[in-house]
Amino acid sequence: MWRSRQLLFLFFLGMLLTACRRDKDQPIYNPVPYQIDIPFGFPTKLNIPSDNPMTEEGIALGRFLFYDGRLSGRNHPDSLMSCGSCHVQSRNFEAGVDHPLFESGFVHGLNGQQTHHVMLPLVNLVWNHSGYGWNGFLYPENPNPGLRNIEDFVRLAVQAKDEMDADTSRVKALFQTLPGYPELFFNAFGTEKITFKNMERAIAQFVRTLISANAPFDRFLRGEYQLTASELNGYVLFTTEEGADCFHCHGGGGNPLFTTHLFYNNGKDSVFVDSLDRFAVTGDPMHRGAYKAPSLRNVAVSGPFMHDGRFETLDQVIDFYAHQVVYSDLIDPLMHHVLRGGVQLTPQEKTDLKAFIATLHDENFLTNPAYGPPAYFPDESFKSDSHD
Repeated sequence: MWRSRQLLFLFFLGMLLTACRRDKDQPIYNPVPYQIDIPFGFPTKLNIPSDNPMTEEGIALGRFLFYDGRLSGRNHPDSLMSCGSCHVQSRNFEAGVDHPLFESGFVHGLNGQQTHHVMLPLVNLVWNHSGYGWNGFLYPENPNPGLRNIEDFVRLAVQAKDEMDADTSRVKALFQTLPGYPELFFNAFGTEKITFKNMERAIAQFVRTLISANAPFDRFLRGEYQLTASELNGYVLFTTEEGADCFHCHGGGGNPLFTTHLFYNNGKDSVFVDSLDRFAVTGDPMHRGAYKAPSLRNVAVSGPFMHDGRFETLDQVIDFYAHQVVYSDLIDPLMHHVLRGGVQLTPQEKTDLKAFIATLHDENFLTNPAYGPPAYFPDESFKSDSHD
């Protein structure tokens, strides 16, 4: 009897030790919260969905996914396409006018189909509350819960025929098999089972860290840089109706984002046939020909310009606003100088305005290694397809 009890005791002791060993070996889900350090003068209200709080682990995973060409759901070298394939850091996370694969800033998907509009920069989007895209079709209050935020933009880009043209089920199944990724998903979201929803969340977290706030003009506001006479005159032109009259749509000294994130018909045309302008979202006939005013941060490397990429250089954009604005009944009331074709800047004023705009160039943002392709991927044999 005693022998039986001893054996039973040893059996349960062994089970207890095995369980303890299993608990010890079990990975612990303990993500580290990530707090955005709001730059001097920037708004304090951030657009971070409550169901996707930012963490160090989520951002790290998102950066891997952003630059992993297998996000297309394919792993053949000729079929790789990542977010970083088109959103190039040195070009303000746009394609740029000099992309080796795309012509004139218009990108095309793996099937060769060209995008409807040129790209918008991925810069300071954590402060965008009015909608994403040239017409703002993704916005927080959208009655369609699948068209509200950056997370949804990730899904649409992966599925779009003119981008990755991928099946999300195939994408998540592929990443489930890639060494290292299940562990990264566990660290970020508490489960090694990869879902596309968590892929969206991770990439969106990374994109929300893309903050540009250390250009010369930022240092000027902090008392660390003195504007030159030309830059200062350009600033006055930028922020006055009698000057270049830029500030109504792009903000100014009191708006460090250099965009209102709102939508304007800025007088490019008098006939409006684009099926994806602001009217397509609101149904308001007065919104025909209206598009988002993009941020002017790092604008010198963000060409081509306007929703259709019609201007390749910043000089052409300045000339348009100075002399080529077209009147229509739908032009925005803030285009005060339309009846004389534009603000009629002199050559020197154009030079000064361009000098001020150059102070919005944030080289730290464009070269920050934390925003660029990782030095390695979870499975170290894979190399990024980024063209940065």
